[in-house]
Amino acid sequence: MNSKRNMLVYDRSSTGLWVALIFLVSLNLRPAIAAVGPVLAQMGTDLAWGEGVQGVLTAIPLIAFAAVSPLVTFLARRIGIDMSILLALLCIAAGDAIRSFGGGVGIWLGTVVFASAIAVGNVLVPVIAKRDYAGHVAMATGVYSGCITAGSATAGLLSAPLAQMWGGWRASLAFWSVPPLVVAALWALRILHNRKIVVASAAVRNSPSAQSARSQSSRGVFARVLRRPMTWYVTAFMGLQSSAFYTMSNWMPSISASIGYDASTAGVHLFIFQGIGIFSGLLIPKLMNVRGNQVCAALTASAPMFIAGLGMLLPPHLMPVWAFVGGCAQGASLVVALALIALRGRDSAETVVLSGVAQSFGYLIASLGPLMFGVLVQATGGHHVPLMVFTFVAFLQCVVAVIVGRPSKM
Repeated sequence: MNSKRNMLVYDRSSTGLWVALIFLVSLNLRPAIAAVGPVLAQMGTDLAWGEGVQGVLTAIPLIAFAAVSPLVTFLARRIGIDMSILLALLCIAAGDAIRSFGGGVGIWLGTVVFASAIAVGNVLVPVIAKRDYAGHVAMATGVYSGCITAGSATAGLLSAPLAQMWGGWRASLAFWSVPPLVVAALWALRILHNRKIVVASAAVRNSPSAQSARSQSSRGVFARVLRRPMTWYVTAFMGLQSSAFYTMSNWMPSISASIGYDASTAGVHLFIFQGIGIFSGLLIPKLMNVRGNQVCAALTASAPMFIAGLGMLLPPHLMPVWAFVGGCAQGASLVVALALIALRGRDSAETVVLSGVAQSFGYLIASLGPLMFGVLVQATGGHHVPLMVFTFVAFLQCVVAVIVGRPSKM
């Protein structure tokens, strides 16, 4: 009965090649953000921004994630999951364009627009993966997380060369408005395909009694999810791993430059950090059910970031090594975090709520990472103190990994 009701509330599963489009959506959930790091210094110079203001800019996407994620449930209920994804793709493209061509105000406004749209994808992509790949959740999570990482790594690698080729960072950042438009067109075709087979359910879906039942059910699910301690463990893990990823994605080029590497080499370090995560993300699902829990996977994914932090503090000249080690952590940690959302949610409705809560509060925690790193760099005149704080946060992630990896008894 519950599964039938959820099928009516949330969109019908796709079949065939239409299912795989979710992975193309995933490719577009990070480039708009990841493209900033390699050109952040150029932006600071052109706009006369100090490291503190740059830190605020890098934190805005995470703050937007935190603010928008709780609202995604209401959007999905109003227009459906698939239509929400289509709207998100269009807004990512629009936000990229506004940031590049909207002047000084446009940088901030465009960032808010595309980040808010990405938040919709962040919450709903795990739900779609669980729905369309119900028998292979860990595998699907690994693939779409790999796609997220691949999109991020590609943007990080190409951002600086495109800026050099096209005469500035604005044109380079504007390029990333094109891919989401292409995927939006394909996603619209998927929606049209699905609608041919769900028209018959429209009358039941829109009846007053069904709407009342959904409203009461959704309130009950939300309250139940908030009462579970596991919700907050998942949230903490999501926040800590996201903090590490976004801090390094935005500041690793600056760290590399501070120890003598040129801009091109610093960009390669960032690519290593982001690119290696594709492979670690695909491998970590093999550890997702060791002894019936996810402790092994969560700790294996978390420990390398702590090691990388220590490495950047002690022998920083080995930055390529620490970029590789940290990259192994960030790719695997994202897969574990998203898989935990899917595994700890007991049905589709609960998974949507858990995803919204974990990503809302998790990204609020994460926003402090790049922001505080930039503030501490400006306050101390170097990267040593910020890296000490970063390493401590990575250690906290290891602690939370042990707790969140044990399935809840409730």
